[in-house]
Amino acid sequence: MSRVFVAEDVQLGRKVVLKVLPADFAGSVNGERFEREVRVAARLQHPHIVPLLAAGSAGDLPYYVMPYIEGQSLRDRLAREGELPVGEVVRILREVLDALDYAHRHGVVHRDIKPDNILLTERHAVVTDFGVAKALSDATGEGRLTATGIALGTPAYMAPEQIGGEPNVDHRADIYAVGALAFEMATGMPPFRGATTQAVLAAHMTQSPPSVATLREGVPAALDSIVQRCLAKRPADRWQTAAELIPSLDTLVATTTPGATTVPTTPNAKRQPHPLRVAVVFGLASLAILAMVWMLVQTLGLPDWVFQGAIVLLVAGLPIILVTSQREQQRAADGDFATPAGLQRLFTWRRSIQGGVIAFAALALLTTGFMTSRALGVGPGATLVSAGVLTPRDRILIADFDNRTSDSTLGLTITQLLRIDLAQSPSISVMEPSQVSEVLRRMERDPTSRVT
Repeated sequence: MSRVFVAEDVQLGRKVVLKVLPADFAGSVNGERFEREVRVAARLQHPHIVPLLAAGSAGDLPYYVMPYIEGQSLRDRLAREGELPVGEVVRILREVLDALDYAHRHGVVHRDIKPDNILLTERHAVVTDFGVAKALSDATGEGRLTATGIALGTPAYMAPEQIGGEPNVDHRADIYAVGALAFEMATGMPPFRGATTQAVLAAHMTQSPPSVATLREGVPAALDSIVQRCLAKRPADRWQTAAELIPSLDTLVATTTPGATTVPTTPNAKRQPHPLRVAVVFGLASLAILAMVWMLVQTLGLPDWVFQGAIVLLVAGLPIILVTSQREQQRAADGDFATPAGLQRLFTWRRSIQGGVIAFAALALLTTGFMTSRALGVGPGATLVSAGVLTPRDRILIADFDNRTSDSTLGLTITQLLRIDLAQSPSISVMEPSQVSEVLRRMERDPTSRVT
């Protein structure tokens, strides 16, 4: 709802952020009332709140001024990394809730908590745009705001009472948004998704959020419980204040900090299988997979390279599984249950299993394409029958080999071996020597003549 500029405060020689309401929206805003409401938010002075420095109007365009914060937005970090380490999730939530607790106690509700409004600077999270949504609401009027099609909030993070347009939306809407924020930081995706904005809003109203622990291995059960309670549909079922929620996060800080002595809360975090046990299980699973592939090769007539490809994939997967097992065991011992960054993100159980499934799916897709080309008679998989060169059970005549060696029996031997080999094919019929002699006799030729 604003155009954002980096500007220079000439008097004090510092950078500031200037946010100007767009012209098509500013016309419906009462500038004096907007400025008056912004003054209420400007009284907030807290380490995790970006303060409002000034507000006013330039002609018909209302604006407000905030300090320029060095760093990045949480949205930028999520776009780059996806899910965050569990320890980082808890730390950021703790600082956001500290800011919300202070603001709520001073009568200010944010109404638009989302990754875009959380800035990360010097390893701390600060919340921006406090009170702006309410100022716009009061300066515009609910009816006029609805008429202009502007929602007070962002669909992915809006509480059901906001979506329903209830007149008395209070600080518990921010608690709901914190739950959606925590869900996205832990899983890399919002709790409710849809093809359209209306579908997302409907999901907030009617669907239960999935469990964070089912989407990401190693998430403490306590964090999952916090998220689920924040995302309760009824405000009365949520945490009633940010202050009520903060102690639960303080307990989680100890369990998600590397080197902490507190035992993790999830069963998966307490114990990881030994790499030797993993190798034995992988070996048994590999034998079962190879047996199944061999059976398919024999019964469906798949090419031999399918079986060979399965062996290659399993041999390549063994070191990956062993490295993953070792790293997971080490992370469990250190109390670090977050998804690591960089290349180490590939060595988690979920990523390793996904990689194996994708590899075998690619082999299956390649095999399907080969068999399809064979059936259609095109491409490298085509056979003489499928390409139309031969019809099923065509009679094939094996000509006598021209023996140019000193072994007089070699030509006959090679001819017989080739005839025996081709006779195994269900697609063709190889003429026996007696049948060849009969044809030569009908041709009034010597039945013992060499067939060249």
